[in-house]
This record gives sequence, structure tokens and C-alpha cells, in this order.
Amino acid sequence: MIRRIIHIVSLILFIAVPVSRTEAAQDVWTGVKRIVAVGDLHGDYEQFVAVLASAGLIDANEDWTGGKTHFVQTGDVVDRGADSRKIMDLLMKLEKQASRAGGYVHALIGNHESMNVYGDVRYVSPGEFSAFRTKNSQKFRRAIYEEHVERAMKIPRTGSGPVFDDAYRSEWEARYPLGYFEHHDQLGPSGKYGKWIRRHNALIKINDTLYLHGGISPKYANDSIRRINDRVREELGNFSKLGGGVVMDMDGPLWYRELAQGSGKELRDHIKATLAHYGARRIVIAHTVTPGAVLPRFGGRVVMIEVGIPKLYGGRVACLLMEGKRAYALHRGEKLELPSDSREGLLVYIKKAAALDPEPSPLASLIQQLEARLTPAAGE
Repeated sequence: MIRRIIHIVSLILFIAVPVSRTEAAQDVWTGVKRIVAVGDLHGDYEQFVAVLASAGLIDANEDWTGGKTHFVQTGDVVDRGADSRKIMDLLMKLEKQASRAGGYVHALIGNHESMNVYGDVRYVSPGEFSAFRTKNSQKFRRAIYEEHVERAMKIPRTGSGPVFDDAYRSEWEARYPLGYFEHHDQLGPSGKYGKWIRRHNALIKINDTLYLHGGISPKYANDSIRRINDRVREELGNFSKLGGGVVMDMDGPLWYRELAQGSGKELRDHIKATLAHYGARRIVIAHTVTPGAVLPRFGGRVVMIEVGIPKLYGGRVACLLMEGKRAYALHRGEKLELPSDSREGLLVYIKKAAALDPEPSPLASLIQQLEARLTPAAGE
């Protein structure tokens, strides 16, 4: 018990615990006939189940019915919502069931998964900590507090230090609510969920499409898929390698946003070169929320699938469906062919998606913008 406490206190004091590197996972698949890809979930279990059901991947008992479908969840399962643990448990179950049916569940690593593994819990909600509470949480936290005070008292002081009175303890307990340490332990690199996260990939290729959370920047455009995944897993198993590494790099695949937000010839050239390097036709990304639907960019070479599934972001039920070489959006269960991002084709698609939304559709403003761009100015 004391060893366990000391281990967790060490994590709180930001002392990384090196963990041996995981075995390389497969990261390229070919000949897959049906793929469903879903963006950020952020702890909203009900919405996740709704999207799975809309794609025909689960039944009323939340068991796999997708057959040989490959299901891709592009990261950010955790944080902000209260039910991340339930989502991870469901994904673990579906991984096994899909495998038995000849399908596959790809739970990719997003920036929030990595943050939880290396101990950055600033976005963890009180409800999420509470989900890890046990009948022994009070006793467990009390023992950690006593260990914390004992250690602090042994540190030589050159001036005034904290007074370990009731006010200090109350403040400390508010900072570390019940369930905090269990969450920290189980999401850490050696915990049940941390080890599960580290078995996964950050970047995969299925058929002619790349899938990842953030995007591929010029800095990583010439790396191999295997090298990127190996580096991410290695850094999440050995925190001493995080500094200057891939995982925390704002230009890295877990954080990069320019494929969603940028524009211009230079970016178009980068995307074209990146696709050529990887032998791919398109890149599917999440991380940056769209106005409410799956959206193509750069002539369909980039597809944004972060539609705002959690109720926190609007509660939209939509995902990407790939059948052969054809791309579709499943918008509230309806199959809509995904256009290139030409204004005319995009407007038609967005209007169809908006008609499926409860009024007022979050896509209304995007429709207005597209219509304005297509309307000739007076005198033209």
C-alpha cells in the first residue's frame, strides 16, 4: 500500500516513471470495404452510443453488429465530460467483438489521451474523477496527504513555508478530489487505461486514406507512419523523452491545426506532397470543430470529422463513411455523398445535412456564407 502511495505522490511531483516500450502495432490496412470514422467524444457516452447506432455498428445491448467494418475513433475520448471511462470500457469490449467478426476498432491517440497519460489533467471534469472513486478513496487520499506532509516537512526551509493546518488541508483536498489519485494511476503509463492507450497508434492508413487526430505538418511530412507511431508510444512510456518530442509538439500529429484552419497555395502544395509521400488520396482529421457536419477541404484531400458530437459542443450525430473509394457523411443516420469543397457542391450537401437537423440547424450560418459567395455582386 505504501509503495503504491509513494508511486502516485511521485507522479504528482512530476517525477516520470519510465515504462518499457510497447511492441509496434500494425498501422496500415488494405482491402477494407467499409470504414466508419468518428471524431472527438470528450466523455459523452450517450452521444457516442448514438453515433455508433446510427452507423449500424452496435445493437440495443451495445454489442458489435458492424461485421467486417473498420471503425476509427480519431482520439480525444477523454476530458471535459464525465463518462470517458465508460467510453474506454465500451471501446475495449468492441475491439474484441469486432476482431471476432472480422472487423476492427482503431482507437487512435489524441492530444487529450496523451495529456492524461503524462499527467496533465487540467481538462478532467469533476465527474470524470468521481467515476474512479472506490469505497477506499477517502482512506487512500488521507494516506497520500499524510505522506505529502511528511515529505514536505523533511525539506529544509530557508524562509516561511506552508502551515499544514485545516485550511491548508481543505485547499489540498479541493485540488485533489476523491477519485483523483485512482484516475491518475489508471490513466498513467502503467495503469489499465494508460497501457491500453499506449498500445494504439496516432496515425494509420486504411486503403488510400490517412486517419489521425490533428494533422500532418511540414515538419513530419517525410516521416513514415511507423516512425511517428513508434515515437509517440515511446514518449508516452518514457516521460524523459517528451521534451523536444512528437507528443507535445504543437506542429506534431496530435496538435497541428493548419489542415483545418489554414489556406493558400503553400498549404495546398504541402498537402499534395504529403499525400504523394504516403501514397494516399486524402487525410481525415478531427481536433478542430466544424460548424456541424463532416466537411471536405482542399478538393476533398482533407476531410474534417470533428462535428461536435458531445452535447458540450452541440450534440451533433454525424460521422464519415467510406465504402470502397467513395466517401459519405452519415448525418443523423442518413447517407449523404461527400462532395469536393467546390462551393456549388458543398452548398447542396450542406443544405441536405441541415434539412436533417432539428431547427435551427447549426449549419444555417455556413449556408448563408456559401450562398453569399455564389451570389454575383451588384453590377457584375
